[in-house]
Amino acid sequence: VQLQASGGGVVDTGGSLRLSCEVSGHPLEYYTLGWFRQAPGKERAGVVCSSSSRSGSSLYYEDSVKGRFTISRDNAKNMVYLQMNSLKPEDTAVYYCAADRQTYYRGNHMTCIGADFGFWGQGTQVTVSS
Repeated sequence: VQLQASGGGVVDTGGSLRLSCEVSGHPLEYYTLGWFRQAPGKERAGVVCSSSSRSGSSLYYEDSVKGRFTISRDNAKNMVYLQMNSLKPEDTAVYYCAADRQTYYRGNHMTCIGADFGFWGQGTQVTVSS
């Protein structure tokens, strides 16, 4: 499975960007997908993750992006998107898309931890100017 992220750029505070991730090598259906980010001097962190299986789907949003970021997937096109609205300077980071066949939970809640993902795309830089 190969992933190719794109769509990063420079945007003013309050602006919007849509990141895209093209997944190739395997149908996207039933893969867990995620967007992660790494800001300068910080560890990589999960932003949003999405699972899809025959029994249903799950979503995880990191608290700081709830209500502003939305993940979507187009299984027919093998594409994953991250719509980012109301961007803030603290959203500045390199963003990565990732995929894995497994979904992990803590109790009833889906987790979004980078170490659980086996397939990664290259990063795309997002810079939000103040």
